[in-house]
Amino acid sequence: MPSPRGEPGRCLRQQLPDGRRGRAGGCGASRPGGAGSRPPESLLDAAAKRVAGSWAFERVEGRFQRIPEPVQRRIVYWSFPRSERQICMYSSFQPGRGEGLPFRRGIRLLETGAVDNVLQVGFHLSGTVTEPATATEPEMTYKVAISFDRCKITSVTCGCGNKDIFYCAHVVALSLYRIRKPDQVKLRLPISETLFQMNRDQLQKFVQYLITAHHTEVLPTAQKLADEILSSNSEINQVHGAPDPTAGASIDDENCWHLDEEQVREQVKLFLSQGGYYGSGKQLNSMFAKVREMLRMRDSNGARMLTLITEQFMADPRLSLWRQQGTGITEKCRQLWDELGALWVCVVLNPHCKLEEKSCWLRQLRKWGEMDVCPLEDGNYGNELPNITNALTQSSGHSQDSLARPRRTVFTRAIEGCDLHWQDSHLQRIISSDFYMSPSYQREGESLLFNSQGQPLWLEHVPTACARVDALRSHGYPREALRLTVAIINTLRLQQQRQLEIYKHQKKELLQRGATTITNLEGWVGHPLNPIGCLFLTLTEACRLEEENCLEISGTKLYQHVPVVTGSQDSGESYLSLALEVALMGMGQQRVMPEGLYAQDKVCRNEEQIIARLQDLELDPVLVQTLRKQCILLLEGGPFSGLGEVIHRESVPMHTFAKYLFSALLPHDADLAYKLALRAMRLPVLETTAPSGDVTHPHHLVSVVPSRYPRWFTLGHLESQQCELASTMLTAAKGDMLRLRTVLEAIQKNIHSSSLIFKLAQDAFKIATPADSNSDTTLLNVALELGLQVMRMTLSTLNWRRREMVRWLVTCATEVGVRALVSILQSWYSLFTPTEATSIVAATVMSHNTILRLSLDYPQREELASCARTLALQCAMKDPQNCALSALTLCEKDHIAFETAYQIVIDAASTGMTYTQLFTIARYMEHRGYPLRAFKLASLAMTHLNLAYNQDTHPAINDVLWACALSHSLGKNELAAIIPLVVKSVHCATVLSDILRRCTMTAPGLAGIPGRRNSGKLMSTDKAPLRQLLDATISAYINTTHSRLTHISPRHYGEFIEFLSKARETFLLAQDGHIQFAQFIDNLKQIYKGKKKLMLLVRERFG
Repeated sequence: MPSPRGEPGRCLRQQLPDGRRGRAGGCGASRPGGAGSRPPESLLDAAAKRVAGSWAFERVEGRFQRIPEPVQRRIVYWSFPRSERQICMYSSFQPGRGEGLPFRRGIRLLETGAVDNVLQVGFHLSGTVTEPATATEPEMTYKVAISFDRCKITSVTCGCGNKDIFYCAHVVALSLYRIRKPDQVKLRLPISETLFQMNRDQLQKFVQYLITAHHTEVLPTAQKLADEILSSNSEINQVHGAPDPTAGASIDDENCWHLDEEQVREQVKLFLSQGGYYGSGKQLNSMFAKVREMLRMRDSNGARMLTLITEQFMADPRLSLWRQQGTGITEKCRQLWDELGALWVCVVLNPHCKLEEKSCWLRQLRKWGEMDVCPLEDGNYGNELPNITNALTQSSGHSQDSLARPRRTVFTRAIEGCDLHWQDSHLQRIISSDFYMSPSYQREGESLLFNSQGQPLWLEHVPTACARVDALRSHGYPREALRLTVAIINTLRLQQQRQLEIYKHQKKELLQRGATTITNLEGWVGHPLNPIGCLFLTLTEACRLEEENCLEISGTKLYQHVPVVTGSQDSGESYLSLALEVALMGMGQQRVMPEGLYAQDKVCRNEEQIIARLQDLELDPVLVQTLRKQCILLLEGGPFSGLGEVIHRESVPMHTFAKYLFSALLPHDADLAYKLALRAMRLPVLETTAPSGDVTHPHHLVSVVPSRYPRWFTLGHLESQQCELASTMLTAAKGDMLRLRTVLEAIQKNIHSSSLIFKLAQDAFKIATPADSNSDTTLLNVALELGLQVMRMTLSTLNWRRREMVRWLVTCATEVGVRALVSILQSWYSLFTPTEATSIVAATVMSHNTILRLSLDYPQREELASCARTLALQCAMKDPQNCALSALTLCEKDHIAFETAYQIVIDAASTGMTYTQLFTIARYMEHRGYPLRAFKLASLAMTHLNLAYNQDTHPAINDVLWACALSHSLGKNELAAIIPLVVKSVHCATVLSDILRRCTMTAPGLAGIPGRRNSGKLMSTDKAPLRQLLDATISAYINTTHSRLTHISPRHYGEFIEFLSKARETFLLAQDGHIQFAQFIDNLKQIYKGKKKLMLLVRERFG
């Protein structure tokens, strides 16, 4: 089978001068022993195993003059991979998961007897695998060939034509057959050994039979080789021996597992082109996980595969597009780039990588980092964080030059990581032994290498130290990673202890000043290297229960306590308690909010990821003790803790973290839980106060970050987390008046968003009024108080949910009781607008449903009604335009109040009210049985109205007709009073003629006002008051006619003739109307004689 690296890489087989063959071989011996009673491994097998895994066979031949056949046979036997785990790694994304994966399918094929004709010739394995028939496909048999060397598969070929990164199921089935059933595999020498044993006739017969069996495929090649061999000057005759594809790799060949580079490139390019859709992001993350798996197995293909992936990422055409458009990379894509950068840090920090390898990676990383399209470390802001190799403590004396830091790309940390080494003797001792301690006589005084208990410290920039841990863990050194993790945690503990001591000396000054500085410019949560997540995972992996044990011990428990191995006498600590402790330390660190949307979003995301992992821990007494201790330290931690008494205005809020701590602590120490959660409620970035002389930063920070107003892109999310924390406390405090009062005060002090306070009020209301039990009065009062605060906050600002808020408040007050309703009615002016107070609040309070819901007695109903009427009158005085009608409605049952409301309307009518409002109230008065009052209000409305000649569709026309009808029904005097107002306000001829017609159809005074006589006679248009209306109507027709003729077009002629016909009807109501109309028409003919066609039509109709 041809080599993937070409023929020159194959060993050349030749006869040595002393007659020995270059490589001897024979049939493979059976595998020693059975599963039940396996005898001890022979020295031959032990040695052959070691040599087979480490040395190329050519090197073995070159080292010894003569190798006995049994030794050669065992080396060939043991050269095939022995671990199914490695086969699984190269045939599935996730180890052992998913029935459709090639590895699982390969196992099924093997178990169903699909593998046959298995033959091992030297370092080459072949066989056939039969896929059973399906509903759509017939049975298919595939030829499979595998080459291997030093326990690694170096090339594969299968007749199925599989195009994928991973081995197909048929390769898996054949490989597992060889691993599980080695005794059933026919083992032969490399083919060159067999040929060496043949004489000339046998060789000729062999070649001719081989050509005959495959003449269509090999005949041209056979002839070409024959020609070259017969030519004395040919290249083939210049070399001793001949290549043998079954003889294994040569010394110079790179020894690594077969990886189809082209398929890796194609797959990554395909996933990137899908832009995060169709699960491509998940697939790329799986490829990153595969790189980590390879690194953990110390497989050189890990770095090789990562290089191939990175090349495709850098060739992504979207990078240049995003750069040209000035838009940021999408969030999903950014997360993939972050993982890419973190993986390269792991690769370059491999503790056992060769110098030439590291130099090669450094050149490649620099080349990628210098490309214009290379993404920056923290989105659009590339100059935020210190160098990876900086010391643990940051100096406060930064110069202005530090602001002009070089461009930091996603590869910058990996490039910096190339400068790190593992040669430090103290570091080597830490990672190589659990019992490395300082001598007891050296434990007095300060030391940079050990703490007071003699345990080693590792004093390095924390994220860098954690990157070392990640590298050890990723490269398959879990014990070493654990040892370094413990040293880092001991260092952090010592740092925390010293910070507490510093704070005790500064406490009085800081509390007086009410402000603090931020010493941690580089937060560990949301950091590109994810230091806290790395330490947590390292520690918890050491405590994870195996799946079978997990089921035996508990249905939910994932971890068990594993004691920390140290040189000191029984520390009593477990890796699990250390994991909890370091997570709390990191999450509780006070740090400045980074600049830029992506960096801020990453802080939130990383925090949520760590909390999700913390929630997997089952809090037993040991962990509860760790939790309590760390929480107390965080509360007392001063400016080094995000939960200290005084924090900087721009430090990252602790709401999400505190919510977890509150829920975890509550069953064990409620006082501490509430103290911590209440402390965390603050959000100082929204407070208006700032230290004098510097409104944005204390002096310690000004030198590092340019002065700016903080742009917190995630503020909405942070406020909602603050609200969640408050809601969690409210729920827990149900029934406890003192705690509820404290939580309420914290909400009122710290939450500045009305919509969030409203949400809290609604949450409290839901919790206080369960469907299946009695209401909780204390929590209901909290809900009401929060609702009242929302009303006050939104009273003078626009809020689209305001009506919903007002209605909810009335519902809440109703649930609290009658005193709450009386209270909101009496203090309405600080809570509601007059319109809301009358149309929503008072109307709902006085509704029949409310009375029934509260089961009120008569005095209580009267008290509520009295408050509602008082409110109505106050609102009517303040805003008569919008509240007068509601006030009248609310005061209907109380004569004095009703009269007062009516008087308010009359007083306001002349100044502040529109004709629409007055007409509406007038109609209401008529409906309530007050026609004279309705007439008065209608008359007042008429004084505000002005109807032009062409407004014959005006919405007020119906009101004018109604007012005239009302006046007519009341009697001649009222009609006489309103007609002058109509004449003055209405100039539209058709409307006036309509009013005139209606007034002449029936006798006035049909309303039957008590104490008045009704003559029952129709009114004449020749006498007052209709004479005035008739004259005004005729005048309006004349004026309208002239106005219309000024701009008339031929298409409106017919309409105009009809208009004149209506005018004639009105003219004829007068005694000399026909004469007036004739004069009017003659006048038109004279003035508009130029409009010949129109005048012809006028003549035809009117003579």
